[in-house]
Amino acid sequence: MIAIPAHVREVLERLWEAGFEAYPVGGCVRDVLLGKTPQDWDICTAARPEQTRAVFADRRVIETGMKHGTVTVITDGRPVEITTFRVEADYGDRRHPDSVAFVQSLREDLARRDFTVNAMAFDADGGVIDPFGGQEDLARGVIRCVGEPEERFREDALRILRGLRFAARLDFRIEERTAEALRDNRALLNDISRERFFSELKGLLCGTGAGEVLRAFPEVIFTVIPELAAEYGFEQNSPHHIHDIWTHTTMAVDAIAPEPALRLTMLLHDVGKPEKYFTDENDVGHFYGHAEAGAVKADAILRRLRCDNDTREAVTLRIRYHDIEPPQTKKGVRRLVVKLGEPTVRDLIACWKADSADRAAPVRKRNLAFIGVTEGLLDELMAQESCFSLRDLAVDGSDMLELGMEPGPALGDTLRELFRMVTEEGVPNEKETLLRYVKKP
Repeated sequence: MIAIPAHVREVLERLWEAGFEAYPVGGCVRDVLLGKTPQDWDICTAARPEQTRAVFADRRVIETGMKHGTVTVITDGRPVEITTFRVEADYGDRRHPDSVAFVQSLREDLARRDFTVNAMAFDADGGVIDPFGGQEDLARGVIRCVGEPEERFREDALRILRGLRFAARLDFRIEERTAEALRDNRALLNDISRERFFSELKGLLCGTGAGEVLRAFPEVIFTVIPELAAEYGFEQNSPHHIHDIWTHTTMAVDAIAPEPALRLTMLLHDVGKPEKYFTDENDVGHFYGHAEAGAVKADAILRRLRCDNDTREAVTLRIRYHDIEPPQTKKGVRRLVVKLGEPTVRDLIACWKADSADRAAPVRKRNLAFIGVTEGLLDELMAQESCFSLRDLAVDGSDMLELGMEPGPALGDTLRELFRMVTEEGVPNEKETLLRYVKKP
């Protein structure tokens, strides 16, 4: 017996008592069968939207999408989305159906869904209703379209990227016919809003199998981020690298924590390399200046994808500094923290480690040793010191005024000089000590 949450069970029982079929459906069924706790529980029902609204007349009902058969009932403070059994026809914008027809058959409703693992429902006894083999595909670790893949992707082009996201998130492979149709129809992604593409891309990148999906379907990613296409098969001809740029990129994505800003950083960190490539007299490849070039390109890409400003700025900053040598002295680490802040330096350390993950063994060992020294110095520094910005200085403008200084640029210059003395010359960050320096003739 499936343990359906009480607030969801209440919604189902109300619909049943009113004489309507109703079933938990889609992602919640998939997640339960995978042993996961669903974030959301969706219900499909034979009740039309106005009938659902009448059944829950004593509850708050949000008319989420009445035209498409969806209302949201708030029960026990939590939303439950309820959608009428429906079939869809024509997708003029490659995303939304031009028309929706309500039906009385659960099977017809499941037949319109994207992938078999999302086309299952629970019956009243907790049994699985699975007309398209979703359970078998879950057991085999396969993403497969319901019905004809070509039709599914032409109905809604975003399903192309959703298929990749599910494969990466679940660490599944994509069934052969589905994969072929996905590649063949990738140009349809150009009809999708950049915001929707970006949302799915972040989900893909944060999946357990992200690197494998990127390696298997590069042409799909390149359709919307063509700047990355030059990386594919681009040999680096360097003793520091053993893979082409694209393969290295995909492995670096896998080697960093599954957080959107970090994974986006590794996806785009070498986008500036192809244009900066040259070989020396020994035919060894070099990419001087690629970090700055990559930061500029990444900024343009993320703006085009309607990335939020905070994430865009975080990603481009980390790309700009990802190729610097990890500082090997406390003074060097301190300067980096003063310039960038501790969180950014911590992220840079993670990026350096990920960037080294697929290097030749001797290079990787050396790089990780250098990075370990930097990380150890940072830990010591953060434990021992507390002055990394003007705000941390033991004196401020009020103290300068009490000494008789006039407001103006000179006061600010004095504080900045005191800050430099503390961070670069080792002067103690103590109020009396700093004031003595200011009082000196």
